[in-house]
Amino acid sequence: MTSTFGRMFRISTWGESHGKGVGVVIDGCPPNLEVSEEDIQKDLDRRRPGQSAVTTPRKEADKAIIMSGVFEGRTTGAPISIMVMNEDIDSAKYEKFRELYRPGHADYTYEKKYGIRDWRGGGRSSAREQVGRVAAAAIAKKVLEKEGISVIGFTRQVGRIRLEDSEIDYSETEKNPVRAAHRKKALEMEKLILAAKAEGDSVGGIVEVVAKGVPAGLGEPTFDKLSADLAKAVMSIGAVKGIEIGDGFRLAEMKGSEANDAIKKSGFSTNHAGGILGGISSGQDIIVRAAVKPTSSIAKEQQTISRAGREEKLKAEGRFDPCLCPRAVPVVEAMVALVLVDHLLRQRAYG
Repeated sequence: MTSTFGRMFRISTWGESHGKGVGVVIDGCPPNLEVSEEDIQKDLDRRRPGQSAVTTPRKEADKAIIMSGVFEGRTTGAPISIMVMNEDIDSAKYEKFRELYRPGHADYTYEKKYGIRDWRGGGRSSAREQVGRVAAAAIAKKVLEKEGISVIGFTRQVGRIRLEDSEIDYSETEKNPVRAAHRKKALEMEKLILAAKAEGDSVGGIVEVVAKGVPAGLGEPTFDKLSADLAKAVMSIGAVKGIEIGDGFRLAEMKGSEANDAIKKSGFSTNHAGGILGGISSGQDIIVRAAVKPTSSIAKEQQTISRAGREEKLKAEGRFDPCLCPRAVPVVEAMVALVLVDHLLRQRAYG
């Protein structure tokens, strides 16, 4: 099971949803970087469960504990270990899933691959694994900030409610529970999510991340293109089923004369390419969108099979997010930040 990501800035996440805790080990972080548990906590608080009516009611403080690699408030160059204890564990609702495979989850595929699975909340395949990613990215973002690079995420779409480019206001993102970058549309999205929740159902959406201040020249062609690594990173998030960079799939409808970003002395006229050309950053904003599927755990009756192969019906019981987008925003941000810091350090290696 590959739980390590990155080349120069490497992270290894560990832990299961209903185990004793989750966390991450970071190797390759530059020394003398100011880091505190409070820095990490800010992003963990954005991802933690129990934030609002549009997220799971599971209550976890997600308190970050730095176990190693930081001395007197600065990184030492040694591996950084961060641990978060699981506190609000209730595995009772998952007892029936010992023998039943939940539709949309990794129960069936994990058992086929390993011959064993942790049925308590999905174990390693649970979104709880993402705590380690977000914790590591909080440190990665501090490296990026020193270079003037910022990573901004928001909910672009929920169901059929979508923000147009002209409507985006980043200042609104953390002011509403959906993390939408538009006040009015956020209310519409929240209403849609709560309606799905009332029906025992769920709804999907799109999370967008914009990286600003990224210098030109990051990326390692041919196989480690910046775009390729971003795609792998974002697609490694469990609920993500699609990714696009820049205008993405809309480019299929354009002509070359429309899609190309003209270059002037003052810079690029447009940014259809999303800040990446030939797999290398162009110096423009890097724009990444992730398609997030509806939450697989729903209260509606669904068809499945047992481990013995019998056809069965089930209703998921437990604590679930009716829409994953609000809590996915910091996770998609995290994976973009981890890719950028890794390529930034790789570029420095050229001297």
